[in-house]
Formats: sequence, structure tokens, C-alpha cells
Amino acid sequence: MGRNNDKNIKKHNDKLHKTQAKAKQAEMLRKEKRKEIVKKFNEDNQDANN
Repeated sequence: MGRNNDKNIKKHNDKLHKTQAKAKQAEMLRKEKRKEIVKKFNEDNQDANN
């Protein structure tokens, strides 16, 4: 019995893909928050200049 049987490979891949999806979701969330912060900063900055 080898360690690299189909069941173990599937379990490993599922775990890996779950982790990758979580990281991708976190990155997208950070980008959206950054976009909101920049937008708010630009609005506040524009108000201060006028």
C-alpha cells in the first residue's frame, strides 16, 4: 500500500484548493477595501481643496 493512492491525493488536492481559494478571497477583499479607502481619501482631499 503506497501513500500516493487516489484517496489521499484527492484529500490533499481538496485541502490545497480550499487554502488557495481562501487566499484569493482575502486578496480580493483587501483590494476592495483599498479601493474604498482611496476613493474616500480622494473625495475628502477634493473637498479640502475646494
